[in-house]
Amino acid sequence: MEMATAPARLRGTPSWLLNQAAVHAGRHVNEGFAAIGARRYHYSLLAALTEFGPASQAALGRRCGIDRSDVVATLNELAGRDLVRREPDPTDRRRNIIRITPAGADHLTHLDTVLARAQDAAMAPLSGPEREELVRLLTRLLEPAPRD
Repeated sequence: MEMATAPARLRGTPSWLLNQAAVHAGRHVNEGFAAIGARRYHYSLLAALTEFGPASQAALGRRCGIDRSDVVATLNELAGRDLVRREPDPTDRRRNIIRITPAGADHLTHLDTVLARAQDAAMAPLSGPEREELVRLLTRLLEPAPRD
């Protein structure tokens, strides 16, 4: 639904505006990643491995908010491109530990550039300070509410 055709009651609600902005930004990110044969899940998993180190498939899924079957499929894609490596967990042979490879780290750097371009395109109407303020406000909305 376009802003111009949406009922005024919707256009004035923060939840509707957030949803529309998320769809708009997501389209830019998805198109940017698709142009180089990547997906958002690739970025999420590689970023988590880089920031937090090797992890089980289940832990990666929980950390990134990705369904178990999607984690397996995405890791298969990444392993097929030598971007991650599965190794048996020395403490539990039933589990695999996932590690990012040097090629995966290089690919993540490239994905960072693609993501930055997509962010610039999605946020083009906003100035630098406005973007910073938007990030601050969105972060505040997503932080846990203080308990009484």
